[in-house]
Amino acid sequence: MQNQVEGIVIRTMPYGETNKIVTLFTKEAGKITCMARGAKKPASRLAAITQVFTHGSFSIYKGKGMGTIQAGDPLESLRHIREDIMSTAYASYVTELIDRLTEQDEPQPAIFDMLYQALHAIDDGYDPEAITLFVEWKMLQTAGLTPTLHQCANCGSTEGEFAFSFQELGFLCHRCFHIDRYIIRLSPALVKLIRTFYFVPIERVGSLTLKKESKSLLKQIVRTIYEEKAGIRLKSRKFLEQLERTPEFLPKKEELPKDE
Repeated sequence: MQNQVEGIVIRTMPYGETNKIVTLFTKEAGKITCMARGAKKPASRLAAITQVFTHGSFSIYKGKGMGTIQAGDPLESLRHIREDIMSTAYASYVTELIDRLTEQDEPQPAIFDMLYQALHAIDDGYDPEAITLFVEWKMLQTAGLTPTLHQCANCGSTEGEFAFSFQELGFLCHRCFHIDRYIIRLSPALVKLIRTFYFVPIERVGSLTLKKESKSLLKQIVRTIYEEKAGIRLKSRKFLEQLERTPEFLPKKEELPKDE
């Protein structure tokens, strides 16, 4: 059976001397894994279309077992991501997270749209660290984790000062700080940012700019949730953290924008 799907290449691995196993996240069928025969040959008509981050239209033959990519037409190459090491690192983290948290052959159009928008935002030069944070917070629900962010996780209050509690998986108001000695106190601006990342669609976030300190704290919180509550630590994170610690890849202090 021949199927035509729109998809984004999120992972590839070599298979034999000339073939690739390609994982696509598709609009129609969710995550699917296919064989691309001969795709490792430079002259192959599948060589370009099966590069990671490529957004394309794929013709897939599905018999028993794994499907086979017969042909493909690129819709966008997202070339800038591959040309910039920081963009590549963040995009790799985004695609690995989505790959890790989704099952095969389960249509998830909302996740496809988020992936499409996140990669395009990175390719268009928006802050890749902020875009990655957005995906991390949004994917918590897919991981089976639903933090309480609209009110206090203990008493339900929506007023007052808030802190984040890993124990309660959500916000605690100042009246309930005593129930968790390891809370992370948050400014009103950070409370608003976390809610924005979790609740607001990516297209409405726009060119949100964040201070380095804000990003560090939001990253610490969301990655601790993944590690402690779901046991997830991604391979691409180590490379990303090495880059973030390398001064020549970091923005200069005077260039850092302020939180909106």
